[in-house]
Amino acid sequence: MRRGTVRRSRIMQAGQQRAQFAGTDAPRVGVVGAGGLGMHHVRILRDLCGARFIGFVDENPGRASEVATQYGVTAYASLDRLLADVDALSIVVPTRSHYAVAAKALAMGKHVFVEKPFTVTLEEADELLAMATSAGVVLQVGHVERFNRAVRAAMPYVDGPRFIESDRLAPFSPRGADVAVVLDLMIHDLDLVHTLVGTRVADVQAMGIPVLTPQVDIANARLTFANGAVANITASRVSRERLRKLRIFQRSGYLSLDLAAGTGEFFRLRGDFDPMLLARAPRALEDFVERVQLEAPDGEPLVMELSQFLGAVMGRNPIAVTGQEGREALEAALRIVAAIDVAQATMAQVAHGQPSGAPRA
Repeated sequence: MRRGTVRRSRIMQAGQQRAQFAGTDAPRVGVVGAGGLGMHHVRILRDLCGARFIGFVDENPGRASEVATQYGVTAYASLDRLLADVDALSIVVPTRSHYAVAAKALAMGKHVFVEKPFTVTLEEADELLAMATSAGVVLQVGHVERFNRAVRAAMPYVDGPRFIESDRLAPFSPRGADVAVVLDLMIHDLDLVHTLVGTRVADVQAMGIPVLTPQVDIANARLTFANGAVANITASRVSRERLRKLRIFQRSGYLSLDLAAGTGEFFRLRGDFDPMLLARAPRALEDFVERVQLEAPDGEPLVMELSQFLGAVMGRNPIAVTGQEGREALEAALRIVAAIDVAQATMAQVAHGQPSGAPRA
């Protein structure tokens, strides 16, 4: 089975109901980081695991006290103390700290879930992958958009995409603004398109600019895959309105997904239509195209994602997003960042009347 097919199958097999992991055979679980996203990890894992949720740690004592009181859970004084009491760890700290926390957990033989981006560098990612393999533990990366209702509904209809267009636009938020928008927002879509196409990225062209921060705040990338498929991806964190759209073009038709609403449609050629009829006279679109409303069971994506992690730890299901897949998304993101750097340097050269070259990475 092709790698992309395996990935899509894992999404379609994601649990649709809140799994319960509160039995004595379930792992003891903790969370590192209780900020805006980490708080939800605490909430969900407490609900899923019951008494098997041991607690969390956050470097901000005020925040730790607030979350502990709100959810009725234990706030640990240090990471070392938390690690001593758990079997599995969810890491929801700034990206720059992912490697240090994950490495310490893996060295102690703990199962690890780490939010995206996987790490800062590919070298860090490779070290964590090697540690997880050596320890024989689960290492999952948090690409939650794979569990989006629209994505789950579309998967049965995805068949050899040739062109993908993705737009992810959002108003400015300080959270995640310490890195380029490519690593903050676009990386969601890099994982999705890589999953949909199922082959490696062969060529990258990109451009981006900083607007409100020293980092790139809006970016566009064109990815060409080894099989010839192309993806055009735009991400912005300086837009007036939110937009999360994914459009997938393939020989069998066109899928239009609204990731924000969790809805989608599939427009495909009718099986009983003779294309030769189009050469004789104009026909209404409805004569040769049928519209399929995409449906999938509702469910909170983060609940489903964390349930998959716990299930993988217990051997109930495969890992939803492996460490290797998290590395692949990171590699694509870093290639885009490098291509943007080249493009910006080229523009600067042109502005000063110097020769320029094509920006590629």
